[in-house]
Amino acid sequence: MNFREAVFIAMHSMRTSPLRTVLTALGIVLGVMAVIVLVGLGGGMRDGFNQKFGGLSTTININKSNASVPGGVGAKALTEADYEALIKPGAAPSIAAVTPFRNGAALMSVGSRDFKGSIVGASPAYLQVRDRTIAAGSMFTDQDNADRNRVIVLGPKVVWYLFDGDVVKALNSTVRVGRLNMRVIGVLTPGGEDQDGIGIMPLNSSRSLFAGADTLNGMGVVARDVDSVAAANEQVNRILDVQHRIQNSGERDYQTTQMVAQVQQVNGFLDLLLKFTISVAGVALFVGALGIANIMLVTVTERTSEIGIRKAIGARSAAIMKQFLIESMAVAGFGGLGGVALGIILVLVGKQVVPRFSPEFGPPELSVVGILVAFGVSLVIGLVAGCYPALRASRLHPIEALRY
Repeated sequence: MNFREAVFIAMHSMRTSPLRTVLTALGIVLGVMAVIVLVGLGGGMRDGFNQKFGGLSTTININKSNASVPGGVGAKALTEADYEALIKPGAAPSIAAVTPFRNGAALMSVGSRDFKGSIVGASPAYLQVRDRTIAAGSMFTDQDNADRNRVIVLGPKVVWYLFDGDVVKALNSTVRVGRLNMRVIGVLTPGGEDQDGIGIMPLNSSRSLFAGADTLNGMGVVARDVDSVAAANEQVNRILDVQHRIQNSGERDYQTTQMVAQVQQVNGFLDLLLKFTISVAGVALFVGALGIANIMLVTVTERTSEIGIRKAIGARSAAIMKQFLIESMAVAGFGGLGGVALGIILVLVGKQVVPRFSPEFGPPELSVVGILVAFGVSLVIGLVAGCYPALRASRLHPIEALRY
């Protein structure tokens, strides 16, 4: 019996019991669909995270350490002098940008409307360090900082509460921040619920709001590229050690945090989560394999007389085995195709739905590799699940089979 005849017999057998064939293939359909959808969701989530936070991979945060310097009078605060030392030309060639942070909470008011949010005194490099962009208007300049101009850039959440989300109305309007009147010159693009209730003003202007002190809550540094992060961190330590008169690295009263490590850690967690969910989907494929094996055993039992007749007229054991293997793979293949079609449809629907209801996550992405692997696994499952039933059918003795 050639391959074409074996396929014809397998198709005929499947057509005689369509409901059983569909129910058997359903486990494969669900398993393949789950793999494609989960790969799409996991890939979209990872891409969305990298798109949103990947820019922070070159960022180094500098904060005051809680530890006291041994033999000293306590940890020294970060100051504007530290910031000036870091931005001094030629002092740190691996650093692309630096911004100071003077943080606090203040009441922002327009008429009878109030919003209590975070206020940050910073430099224009804030946008680069925090990977933010301006949606409307502009960022303040170094000249605004030098002139102590009372200008402010607002987060979208503040604009929503004070101006009903009207960006045009917000620009060039006056907002009272604490006891200061500030002119709105820009509005940030959305950056997340916890990052949108913010107002950013020039560092020197923030002195009037925060009691005139030159101390800082921290600083942010951007390395020239990911490969320069380690060198930039070393340069920060060298400069601040001089500023704080640190002789031993273990006595530093400040600490640096490289965001690239955290971004990589989150990516590693997302990859692990993706592998785990795909493994769970693999359980559905395994259940489908058991279903195929079970039905093929039943089929062999039902067609014992047919097998006996075919062997009696000269059919070889290899031909019998090939017939049932093809039938098993055909069931799994049709199930795989159904799962691929359903999985693609759900991923395409998810690309439209997910951004509407969960904009913080990236939309699902179709993975060609995931589709090919899922379909290939379905065929392998059909082959493996059909091996024992096919072998059992091929070993039936003609006379015993005819007596059945």
